[in-house]
Amino acid sequence: MLTDFFYTLKNRKVPVSITEWMTLMEALSKGYISSLDEFYYLARAILVKSENHYDQYDVAFQEYFKGIEGPAEINQQILDWLKDPAIRKTLTEEERALFKSMDFDKLIEEFEKRLKEQTEQHDGGGNWIGRGGTSPFGHSGYHPGGIRVGGESGHGHAAKIAAERRFQNYRSDLTLDIRQIKMALRRLRQLSRTGYEDELDLDETIDATCKNAGELEFIWMRSRKNVVKMLLLMDVGGSMDPFALLCSQLFSAAHSSSHFKDFKFYYFHNCIYDNLYQDIERRGAVSTDHLLRTMEPDYKVVLVGDASMAPSELIQRDGIINYYEHNETAGIVWLKRIADHFRHSVWLNPDNSNYWDSMSANMIKKIFPMFELTLDGLGEAMKKLTVNK
Repeated sequence: MLTDFFYTLKNRKVPVSITEWMTLMEALSKGYISSLDEFYYLARAILVKSENHYDQYDVAFQEYFKGIEGPAEINQQILDWLKDPAIRKTLTEEERALFKSMDFDKLIEEFEKRLKEQTEQHDGGGNWIGRGGTSPFGHSGYHPGGIRVGGESGHGHAAKIAAERRFQNYRSDLTLDIRQIKMALRRLRQLSRTGYEDELDLDETIDATCKNAGELEFIWMRSRKNVVKMLLLMDVGGSMDPFALLCSQLFSAAHSSSHFKDFKFYYFHNCIYDNLYQDIERRGAVSTDHLLRTMEPDYKVVLVGDASMAPSELIQRDGIINYYEHNETAGIVWLKRIADHFRHSVWLNPDNSNYWDSMSANMIKKIFPMFELTLDGLGEAMKKLTVNK
């Protein structure tokens, strides 16, 4: 029963397990569902483990029940009959109970039957495809589990809910906002006890007090503090302009975060060469060699860029695109030096991974693990930065 729906969810990357599916089947067999609305919510509650997958669930639901809003084979004459409802009618409690006894397969069967048999417009009735009545088919009336054809939803039934895709912002493969980035960056925390003994050790205090015949004896310990240091290197200008807002959000989240013992950031254009820059206008040049000689290898390094450039910019001396600048060392060499010097480094690419097949992107992927700048991608990148090396 509904096996194809299971595979539709799988195809839409909703991580549904057999155990959860059998739970849903048990709920159906015990009669807990009497309308498509109820099926939508109950199936989502059982099958979807995270709100990050709500949108994929809606897409799969709409795809599987794709005829529910009005199939393409409904002819134009019926649609014309359904314009401008004249009356509305609501169900009595007895009528609601009667309609709830109709299962979904029966509903589809009856709907197809009406499509073949109906010959004229109907308003306010309870049988034909019409308007303002209590028929399971049509619009602007009321039925607890019917099929809406034309019109606007008055009761938010299941396929309409799915079609609206109200949960797009929950998806983990979409781009980020500042709060989401901050939450992802928190995964980098590494707490160690350093500094003065200014935090009460409750367990040791209790133990010492007991040994002291109940007379209080306070035991202190060093506070746990985050010892992670982060270096953020960001590509700006040119092909990165479409991603300026996203990169700005990443910078804002990292800069305002209190999770780091130290946070440093520099800018570059297309590739890192002899100098990095202290502002987005690429002023205040700082020698890349000086940074590598003075910065400890334990910094977590995050490079951000679309990795899109001419091969000459990456592999040639003086390959830098700025006419007024020169680089004695090829960009690919600087990237290798950064990867070799720092124990942990990743590359975040704001562009879709489908466009990572350029020569420059493939060369950079051999040096740095590359992740999409999405919630999933950032999470995987943070995990990579915390792996012992």
